[in-house]
Amino acid sequence: MELIRYLKHGRWTSLFGYLLFVGMMATGYYYNLTFVQLGLVDLGERIVGLGQRQVALNMALLAILTCITALAVGWTMKRRGWSSRFLVKLRLAAAVVLVQTALTVAVTAVETETDFRAWIIVASLALGVGVPATFSLTVDLIPVRDRGYAAALITAIAYFVAATFSGSWRIEAFRTQALLIMVPGALAVLALAFIPFPFLKTLARQHERPAFYQGRYLSRDPQTGSLRLRRSILGLIVLMFGIYFVDSLGFLRLLDTPVYMNTAWQSPEVGIRAFIGATHVVTALIAGVLYSTMGERQLFLWIFGIFALTHFMYVFALRFPLTGNDAGTLVEPMLYATAVSLYTVVNFAIWADISTPRTISVNTAVGVALSGWTATFISTALALQWQEQGVSLVDHLNLVDALAILFFLGLLLLIYLQPRSETAYEVKNR
Repeated sequence: MELIRYLKHGRWTSLFGYLLFVGMMATGYYYNLTFVQLGLVDLGERIVGLGQRQVALNMALLAILTCITALAVGWTMKRRGWSSRFLVKLRLAAAVVLVQTALTVAVTAVETETDFRAWIIVASLALGVGVPATFSLTVDLIPVRDRGYAAALITAIAYFVAATFSGSWRIEAFRTQALLIMVPGALAVLALAFIPFPFLKTLARQHERPAFYQGRYLSRDPQTGSLRLRRSILGLIVLMFGIYFVDSLGFLRLLDTPVYMNTAWQSPEVGIRAFIGATHVVTALIAGVLYSTMGERQLFLWIFGIFALTHFMYVFALRFPLTGNDAGTLVEPMLYATAVSLYTVVNFAIWADISTPRTISVNTAVGVALSGWTATFISTALALQWQEQGVSLVDHLNLVDALAILFFLGLLLLIYLQPRSETAYEVKNR
C-alpha cells in the first residue's frame, strides 16, 4: 500500500495529495448523497409545495442536464489537454465547490417552482463540471495500487457521516451540516488552486510516473504498443450502470417504511445510526481489499450477488414479518449498507483504472454521469411517479427485486459465456 510507504519514507507532498483527494471526494459525495438527492425532494415537496410528479420531473431535469454538461466538459478537457493538467483540474474543482457553497447558502430563498427549477439548473451545471474535473484528479494523486484503498476511505467517511449524523432528513438540517464542511473546504481548495505553492509542481508531474499512468484494466497491445481496454471489463461496466438505477428505485420507497427508517437510517437512537455507519466503514474497507486483490469477475460476482440478496431480503421481510421483535429488521439495513459500500468503492476506483491521464475526463464523464447521476435520478423520478400512482410498497419492491436478480443473471451469463482474460497485473508481470 503506497499510503504506508509515503508515511514510512516521509514523502509528505504525495501524502498530502493523497489525503486531499480523499477529503475532496468524500465531502463531495456526502453533499450529493444527502443535500442534493434527499434534500431536494424535501425542499420540493414540503417547502415549495410541489406534488411528487412535479418533483420527479425536476429531478429528471437535474439528471439530464448534469449528464449533458459532464459529457461536454469531459470531451472538452480531453480535446484541449486539460485532462492531464493538474492545476487546470484543481481550479475547475475549486470553482465547482464555490458555486455549490453559494447554492447551499441560497437554498433558503427558494419558495416557488420557478425558484426551484432555476436552482436545479445552476446545480446541474456545477455537478456536470465537477464530475470530470474531480474524478480526473485520481490519476494525479492516487497511484494505481492504492485506488481501491482510496475509494474505500472515501466511501467509509461519506457514508459514516451521512448515516450517523443525518437524523433529520430535512433541507434545513442538510444545509447546516453541509455548510460546516463546505465553507472551510471551499476556502482551502481556492487557496490551493490559485496560490502558487511550490509543492503543487510535484503533484502536477505525478501522473507521468508509471505508478500512476496506466490504469489497472488497460493492457498494452503487443503489436502496436498502444494501451487498450480489455473487452471483458466493458460488459461488466455496462451492467454496473443498472446497480445505481435499481438501488435508487428501491431506496426512495423504503424511506416511507417506518420500521426500516426507525431502526436504521432515520432512527431516533444515535447508537443504531452509528452501528449502520460502522457497518458502512467495515464493509467499505473490505471492499477496498477485494478491489485491490481480486480479478474483475470475482469482484463483480460479489457485488451483484450481495446486491440481489439484499433486495430479496427486503421483500422477504415484508411478506414474512417478524412479530414482536423489531430489532430483527437491522439485518436488512446491515445487508443494504454492505451492498452499497461494495459498489460505491468500485465506482470511485474503476474509472481511473480504465483510463490514462489523456482519457480520464471522458471516461469519468460517461461512467459517473450515466450511472451515478442519470440512472440515480431517473430512477428516483420513476419511484416518485409509481408512488403517486398508488403502487403498493410490496409490488414496488417486487419489481426492484426482479430487476436486481435479472442483472445478477445477466452478469453470470456475461462471465461464463466469455473466455477468461488476463488481468492487467498478469500482463505487467510477464
